[in-house]
Amino acid sequence: MTTKSAAAATLATAYGYPRQGRGRELKKAIEGYWKGAVSAEALLATAADLRRENWAQLAGAGVQEVPTGDFSYYDHVLDTSVAVGAIPARHRAAVEVDALDGYFAMARGTQDVAPLEMTKWFDTNYHYLVPELGPDTVFAANPAKAVGELREALLLGHAARPVLVGPVTYLLLAKPAPGVAEDFQPITLLDRLLPVYARLLAELRAAGAEWVQLDEPALVQDRTPAELNAAARAYRELGALTERPKLLVASYFDRLGDALPVLAKAPVEGLALDFTGPAAANLDDLAAVGGLPGKRLVAGVIDGRNIWINDLGASLATLATLLGLADRVDVAPSCSLLHVPLDAAAERDVDPQILRWLAFAKQKAREAALLARGLREGTGAITAELAANRADLASRANSPITRDPAVRARAAAVTPDDTRRAQPYPVRAEAQRARLGLPLLPTTTIGSFPQTTELRLARADLSAGRIDAAAYRERMEAEVREVIGYQEKAGLDVLVHGEPERNDMVQYFAEQLTGYLATRHGWVQSYGTRYVRPPVLAGDISRPHPMTVDWFRYAQGLTGRPVKGMLTGPVTMLAWSFVRDDQPLAETARQVALALREEVTDLEAAGAAVVQVDEPALRETLPLRAADRPAYLDWATQAFRLATSGVRADTQIHTHMCYAEFGAIMTAIDELDADVISLEATRSHMEVAGELAGAGYPREVGPGVWDIHSPRVPSTEEAVELLRAGLAAIPAERLWVNPDCGLKTRGWTETRASLDSLVAAARRLRAELAG
Repeated sequence: MTTKSAAAATLATAYGYPRQGRGRELKKAIEGYWKGAVSAEALLATAADLRRENWAQLAGAGVQEVPTGDFSYYDHVLDTSVAVGAIPARHRAAVEVDALDGYFAMARGTQDVAPLEMTKWFDTNYHYLVPELGPDTVFAANPAKAVGELREALLLGHAARPVLVGPVTYLLLAKPAPGVAEDFQPITLLDRLLPVYARLLAELRAAGAEWVQLDEPALVQDRTPAELNAAARAYRELGALTERPKLLVASYFDRLGDALPVLAKAPVEGLALDFTGPAAANLDDLAAVGGLPGKRLVAGVIDGRNIWINDLGASLATLATLLGLADRVDVAPSCSLLHVPLDAAAERDVDPQILRWLAFAKQKAREAALLARGLREGTGAITAELAANRADLASRANSPITRDPAVRARAAAVTPDDTRRAQPYPVRAEAQRARLGLPLLPTTTIGSFPQTTELRLARADLSAGRIDAAAYRERMEAEVREVIGYQEKAGLDVLVHGEPERNDMVQYFAEQLTGYLATRHGWVQSYGTRYVRPPVLAGDISRPHPMTVDWFRYAQGLTGRPVKGMLTGPVTMLAWSFVRDDQPLAETARQVALALREEVTDLEAAGAAVVQVDEPALRETLPLRAADRPAYLDWATQAFRLATSGVRADTQIHTHMCYAEFGAIMTAIDELDADVISLEATRSHMEVAGELAGAGYPREVGPGVWDIHSPRVPSTEEAVELLRAGLAAIPAERLWVNPDCGLKTRGWTETRASLDSLVAAARRLRAELAG
């Protein structure tokens, strides 16, 4: 039942904000620190400036309660590990000597110490550092960061709410530490962890926190009764504390399902729920459990993961219903705004009409404030804004940019035969071996080679008009010659051209396909200091001209060894873009797949014996709920096969995946019907090889033996050890040797040394197998 007092209490808030700054100042400061060019003091000062600017932007947009603690130098899950004292034994000495350097050692590793494993944050393209826990783990509260950032915000005059990863999610995201039994369940450490959270909460309260947000997104996944009981126990115990602030338990990315009544009954003062996309079901579920009488509800009615403007009228209708289900309803984006760029107003090159369809973090904060105002003061107070929003929504829906009849007719004409190779794998494998003539344990790389400062400067010079296309092409060809020559000298068997001309594995193709829109400043954090600019998928997709064929021809003309054609797959083209939300993803994927199919067949016609179509996002995009997965995997694997099934038997199709938990998609990996798959395996100690063998995977596999997200150079002995583990699961006739991922972010010195180790390891094992 709507009450005036409930509406009057409504305010706008947010769960988190982009960390990098307008000009990616954080990235530059951290990388400068790693190189010794920026002092620790200067890095800390830059971070403080960015936090201050973020809070000022949120407050300026009308957000009345800002988050603290969401800022991170690398990753917020790693920050949680530090806050609870879960430091792996191999990193403790480094942390004790210097906390900042020890922190980065956990994230990146050193030459002597391996980093924490990295994987995807639920179904996003953000990567987190996986906590390593075991029966002997001893937790200890370290509230310095959380308390320090809260005090900063309070001193600046902001109403602030600290944000922490909740204890249940933290444990569910963790894995057994090295040497711990694989069946160890970190959630069994809950009783040991809760007193540490109690201490953190007490310290935050003492520092002035009225509310603390505990993020529990793991509870939107399918959870066992035991895990739900653990959540109930956790919040029963935390809720019973006397020295604590008010608790807001937050979930996002999907509906809470069975966890909703657990949290609704918990003795906490508020819940934050997602009401966008599949999580819109939270509205009916909340009504079914009787709402949240006596509690605060933070309603995530603005999509925090995509960049389209909000339908303000629809959101107001949802909020009006929610006013009858809680004592207080506040308005927020559905999740942290970490997943979207900072400010759409910076995009000076975007058509002004299209720009009105876009909302980045700053605009989403304003939308939240506008909706909160509409609830507090009535819709009459925002009449003009609602009218403008309706006009912008209609403009997008009716724009010829969004619909191409020819593309839609072609997609509708696809038949099942278009999504199947003409010959079964055994026939293809024999033909490919005869054509390629590769040795046992063939060596290759994933695609990209180091993107040097010189390459980036050449790209910037082209963009600024300081050089013309011919000069740029000449510079890129020189780089391709160097990369091909190096690979031949190093002894690699299947080569790549190195991709010097590519700014990003998705953006490069998006800029050549109709229906896509590129941004200049739309940076989003992928991991650590790695930022990407996801293109905007605004309309129907087609390929006006070949995209990579000329580069392949040039590279292949420099060598007698096979050079891979390199493409990004349809699912990844969607997952790493801001995808349109006005039609089913399956339809968009089919359009992209048809464009890629043209490119694959053109590469084959140009002489490519090997074409790699990367799908690192296949696992990432897997729905969080098991019931939603079969439909997704059906259209996702069909899209890949549609892109790759138009080639001859002797043309070898590769794909690549990285930094994800693959166990849940083993059947789908088989359904891709790729001839060779390469996967990340180093940080996970070759686990994926055993998983593939256990699933009966029948084709060729390249589990990585060099972790390219760490500056460590692996020794030949390390690579040999990993390959032996791979050979224990996969026959030598089907095992490839390669890095975990592309080499774009690495330097040439470490690249040469690491690939020397990789090739030497392959040669040593070939000799052993031959002897």
